[in-house]
Amino acid sequence: MLDLHRLRLLRELKHRGTLAAVAKALSYSPSAISQHLSRLESEAGVRLLEPVGRGVRLTPQADILVAHAEAVLERLEQAQASIALSLADITGTLRVAAFQTAALSLIPPTLSRLAELHPMLRVEVTEMEPEESLPRLVARRFDLVLGEEYPGHPQFRPPELEQEDLIGDPMRLARPVGGPNAAPGELRELAATPWVLEPEGTAARHWAVALCRDAGFEPEVRFQSTDLLLHVRLVETGHAAAFLPDLVWLDRAPPDHLLPLPGAPVRRIFTAVRRGAGQQPAVRALRDILPLSVELRGR
Repeated sequence: MLDLHRLRLLRELKHRGTLAAVAKALSYSPSAISQHLSRLESEAGVRLLEPVGRGVRLTPQADILVAHAEAVLERLEQAQASIALSLADITGTLRVAAFQTAALSLIPPTLSRLAELHPMLRVEVTEMEPEESLPRLVARRFDLVLGEEYPGHPQFRPPELEQEDLIGDPMRLARPVGGPNAAPGELRELAATPWVLEPEGTAARHWAVALCRDAGFEPEVRFQSTDLLLHVRLVETGHAAAFLPDLVWLDRAPPDHLLPLPGAPVRRIFTAVRRGAGQQPAVRALRDILPLSVELRGR
């Protein structure tokens, strides 16, 4: 009998390429991953991995096994959804990961409405950036992820996941209060101004730096943080310029020191679940309520 957990690890290796990448994504040690896959080889009765340089690659037999594993795992998600649909009310626990601005502005009203409609449903929320939360969704650490995608910098889309668009969130230039005035869209006027951006390696940082370079300058990044409320505070106290999404303003109107950007860029906000889980009643309930939370926020 083939172990389902080990099949998931083999699938992860197929998509991530190295044992180290699988270990990092799933919070295992590489040696533990290797041991599990060795046992899977014994269960399957065929060789699944072969050495290539310092790494390994899947054999043709492993590719066949992964294809069947994908189908089995999707059917299991569908089976769980069917069982949940047969119940009179939505119960159990829904584990959600959301990036900061979505967690602040969209999650609280969504939780309030879910509590009214489905009091037996327990919702657990973790604030986490999509670069971390999407791999954990694949690994079944979460049931749904609220993610973001910046123009021209698409998130990695694992084939095991299905996404559903929620809203487009306009991005604007925030000049430091009391600092130099930039005419609408003239980003280059802030070339000599200190900036606050998200950390290196994030999609937001890549997008922001590319935008500045297109305007003809390299931003002086004096401050780095994933906390957009800190970005807002540094702008409001005159210490830095920033690129801020409309969603960060929660229940208040965007302030006057925001300026439009060339091309009116919009970041895409989406929900992601594992394939086959989209019809889970708890997932569907949250996805149905989230757009209403967006409307309430805009009033």
